[in-house]
Amino acid sequence: MRSDDAVISLEQVSVFQGENLILANVSLKIGAGECVYLIGETGSGKSSLLKLIYADLPVKDGKALVAGYNLHNIKNRDIPMLRRKLGIVFQDFQLLTDRSVNENLFFVMRATGWKDKQQMQKRAQEVLESVNLIGKGLKMPHQLSGGEQQRVGIARALLNKPAIILADEPTGNLDPNTSEDVLRILVDISKSGTAVFIATHDYSLFRRFPSRTVRCEDGHLLEKVLNLDPSQQMNIAGSAV
Repeated sequence: MRSDDAVISLEQVSVFQGENLILANVSLKIGAGECVYLIGETGSGKSSLLKLIYADLPVKDGKALVAGYNLHNIKNRDIPMLRRKLGIVFQDFQLLTDRSVNENLFFVMRATGWKDKQQMQKRAQEVLESVNLIGKGLKMPHQLSGGEQQRVGIARALLNKPAIILADEPTGNLDPNTSEDVLRILVDISKSGTAVFIATHDYSLFRRFPSRTVRCEDGHLLEKVLNLDPSQQMNIAGSAV
């Protein structure tokens, strides 16, 4: 895949938390409509890599292009525009607990420049329909199951029709059946043309939804081949993604 075909293109990038090197020489390309898993043990650098992609951590070396933005020299004033092209899904949902589902969506739309109330209502209904939550707009978060709350989180991430969805352990707080439903929605989103990058430790889901997989391991990012039996994973020796 050429860099100009990729919505995420990292070449020989180091990922730092402060002065601490987390991942070295990261090379990664993800194209439009790709669904890619990011796996690795807790503390291996998965979340740090996602933070670099959405410009919460700086790029100090190498080349990093995300949704058309050069992260090496991106200006602070441009970061909100970059994030409008990204949809971010968190493990803990991060919904506003004192507002209805609709108001959670409207809050994000207002914050990203939407002004026409009719268009806002239309878009809210579209994204709720896409995650099978029609009729839930007036519910408060505490009236929803964990799976429904996460689907609201996915709907929120879709509001601005992003080029990329970044999902950080999206099934981490969910039971197995609900996890499968959430992952199916994310896979379906990728089939519509949006790139989806999912950080997860839930290997059981790979058998249901196999896809390209990369792993944070020993301070590097490696491409993986996952067999149907997750215990039989194999490194591609010396490969860069």
